[in-house]
Amino acid sequence: MSVIPAEYGLVLATTLFVLGLISLLIRRNIIFMLISVEIMLNAAGLAFIVASARWEQPDGQVMFLFILTMAAAEVSVGLALILQIYHQIKTLNSDEASKMKG
Repeated sequence: MSVIPAEYGLVLATTLFVLGLISLLIRRNIIFMLISVEIMLNAAGLAFIVASARWEQPDGQVMFLFILTMAAAEVSVGLALILQIYHQIKTLNSDEASKMKG
């Protein structure tokens, strides 16, 4: 069985994180912004898993479970907010949502 070097995993995690960050900054659709945050969370989880495998400790896997739990909570709250925003302004454009007064 071949072992993938830790550097490859960290490069993949960095690439995913940067792609998520760029997508978060460029996109104006709230759902795509939520997906971008999920990609960034998964990239951080991958970095924890790679570091955990490198040092042969289970700590990174435990942190990944916390990241998954936080991502699930973030998605549920985020989707509820998105539904409310769409109900109020009838669009998912974040520029229109920033004009809301309340």
